This record gives sequence, structure tokens and C-alpha cells, in this order.
Amino acid sequence: MTPEVPAAHLTDSRALGTLFASPEVRAVFTDQAMIQSWLDAEVGLARAQAGLGLIPVHAADQIAASASAAGFDLGTVAAEIERTAHPLVPVIRVLAERSGAAGAWVHYGATTQDITDTGLVLQSRAALDLTEEFLRGLIAALTVLAERYRDLPMVGRTHAQHALPITLGFKFAVLIAETGRHLERLAQLRPRVLVVQLGGAVGSMASFGPHGPELLARMAGELGLGTPEIAWHTSRDGFAELTCALSMISATCGKIANEIRVLQRTEVAELEEPFGLGKVGSSTMPHKRNPMFAEFVLSNAILARQAPAGMLAAMVQEHERDMSMWGVEWTAVPETFILTAGLLQRTTALLDGLVVHPENIRRNLHQLGDLMLSEAAMMRLAATLGKAEAHEIVYQAAMQAWDSGRTLKDILLENERVRSEMDAGELGRLLVPESYLGTCPEFVDQVLANAKEAGRG
Repeated sequence: MTPEVPAAHLTDSRALGTLFASPEVRAVFTDQAMIQSWLDAEVGLARAQAGLGLIPVHAADQIAASASAAGFDLGTVAAEIERTAHPLVPVIRVLAERSGAAGAWVHYGATTQDITDTGLVLQSRAALDLTEEFLRGLIAALTVLAERYRDLPMVGRTHAQHALPITLGFKFAVLIAETGRHLERLAQLRPRVLVVQLGGAVGSMASFGPHGPELLARMAGELGLGTPEIAWHTSRDGFAELTCALSMISATCGKIANEIRVLQRTEVAELEEPFGLGKVGSSTMPHKRNPMFAEFVLSNAILARQAPAGMLAAMVQEHERDMSMWGVEWTAVPETFILTAGLLQRTTALLDGLVVHPENIRRNLHQLGDLMLSEAAMMRLAATLGKAEAHEIVYQAAMQAWDSGRTLKDILLENERVRSEMDAGELGRLLVPESYLGTCPEFVDQVLANAKEAGRG
């Protein structure tokens, strides 16, 4: 057996890999797992052919009994791939040799891409199962937070400035809805992506005679995959869609981590990522409690969302087949799965241990005093004065409040038009952040109910 090759990529790094990669999904895409997926595809083909009488049943049984990647010497396989300049032929030769006389029926009538594509589909199915599990875990963590903070008023920010009040639960509910759509996307793409590949040399299935369509369906059944309507050797939209969906999940995780990071700023201090004694924020400033986990998630999200560009380029294929773009998929699909699953696990851990500081949230909510409620005053005046005039009145008052430090209420009450529409008591009641939450709590309830009904909550 060949010695272990030292890791040279972040996802395989023993030092840094735990910060970025999912070990469970990484195991799906090891060399051994890849070869096993090719062997599984060969077994599915052989059993389907035996069922149609194209090869002897005993040959299919022997091929299946010999199709274990556990005993493959990866060093020898690698050397043969380099020598032959072919990714699959060395594996086929080993399988045929192990199968004895039955080896004559290995890879009967198929082309390389039939096996490597089907293998990557099998790996993608296993990785999708794990990714969906991790995504559900993220939704569960968001659900706990949305329920817990359904009614906690906080500053809603636009353009990084105080805008209007929302609730913290509302912020989490927005993310529940978004991640729920990701879950739907994964379910919807499965029948388009998880299909067998079997077309022979140019997709015509000529090597299988009149049995081609039935053989295709039988092979799909043997492997638990869908049956495509035609060979997809040069139609790479399935893997491109898959990669795009994973990258969107990664972007959502990055957004969550960034929100935690910016709300952990010292002058904001509303949220804080999990902290335990021993976690070091700085090698030179012992007092620092940096959002390191959130920052790792952010960098991971950047890496994970690079793949769609390459996959879209790989869709531009020539004629009926060639190998030019295979390497793009062999890199982008596993890497995106591994990074995305790692992101989901890290982001869920962030949320599970998230520290919320209600006292700081309330402090920031009242930082502008009543100035943040300018819209409430404007909408009340607009009901009788019209939007344009109401906006101008409140705008002028708000700008004076900014410059003078006086309250918006006091300045508005100096305006005769305002006094003709409402008294100081009504205006004072309008300019309270906790009373201008719209339907934030109700939206939380609706999102949670929808998630439960869809089986996500």
C-alpha cells in the first residue's frame, strides 16, 4: 500500500480543515469513495444487462462481488492513470482482473463518461442527503431564536443606519423563509440531477442494439436513480444547477455570519458569537473577543460561491463528447459540497451558542430618541395633509432635530399644521419605538407556521 499523501488543499488540511470542511461530506468525495461510485455504476450496468439477458447472470454476480474499492492500491491506480492518460481504464482493468472469467463482461458497451457521470451522481446523492440534514439543522436553530425573540424590539437598519423598529425574531424569521426556499430547491433539483447516465460512445446506445431504452431504465432502477429522457453527455445543466443551489446556501450562511459579526462590534454589542474560556481573540491583545468563527464562515462562503462561474463555463461543450470540461466538474462539485456542508455546520453552531444582549438592543433602539419614528408621524399627517406635504413637514423637523439635538416631537409641535391635526399626547404616543413594530410578530408566526406545515420546522 502507498503511504498517505500529505494534504495540500484547505478542505483536506489536518490543521485548518475543521474550520472550513465538513468531514462527513468530505468522506463522500475521497478517492476511494469516487472509485467506489464508479464500481457501483459498473455493477448497476452489469445487473441491468443480466436482467435483459445481455450478459450471463453469474457474470453480473461475480462482477458485483469483486466491486469493492477497499482493496484498490490508490498509488498504483494513480500511476496507471498517468501512464494511460485515462481516468477510468485502470479501474476497469482491476475490476475485470478481480472478476476472473466474468471480467469479459465488465463495462460491456458503455463509455467512460457513462460511468464517471453516474458515479458523480451517486456521490452527489449521498452528499445531498447530508447537506439537507445540515440545512434542516440550521432551520431548527433559527426557529428556536425566532420563537424566543418574537417580541423583542430592536433597531432595523438600512444603509447601515437606524431606520425603523423591528423585532429580533423578525430578523430570524426572514432567514427561516430564505433557508426554507433553499430546502425546496434541493428537493426540486433532485429529479433533474439524480439521473443515470448511459448512452454509449455518442449517446445513441447503438452498442446495446434494440435494448438501449429498457437497459437505461433498468440500470437506473438498480442504482435508485431517475431515468433521463436522453443521454446528457454534453448537457451539464444538472450539475450546474446543483452547484448554483449549493452556492446560494453558502451565501445565506455568509450573510448570517456577517450579521453576527457587525452586531458584535463593540459600539453595537447586540449579538455575540459563542465564547468559551480558551478561545483566543488576539495573539497580542488579551482582552479581545473577536468574532473569529463568524469570520471563518465569511471566508468559507466566499470560497464556496466561486464554483457557478466555472460550472457555467463547463456547460459549453463541443459535439457529442470530450474530456475538456470534466476536470471542472470533478473539482467544483465536490469542493462546493464540502465547503457548503461545512458552512452549514459552522453557522448552526454559531446560532446554537449565540449570545443576545437585550439591554444593548434596547439602548440602541432609543439612541436616536424619537427621531427614528419620523415615518410614524409622517403617515399620521399624510392621512389628512397628503403624503407630499406631510413628508416635507416631517423632513424639515427631522433635519432640525439632527442639528439641534432637540426632540422631533417638540419641533413638530411648533408647526401650526401639525398642531391642527394632533395634540402633544397623540404625537408622543406615536413616537415610541416599541409601538411601531408593524406586523413583525405576526410575520414570525406565519413563517413558523409555514415551516411547520412544510415539514421544515
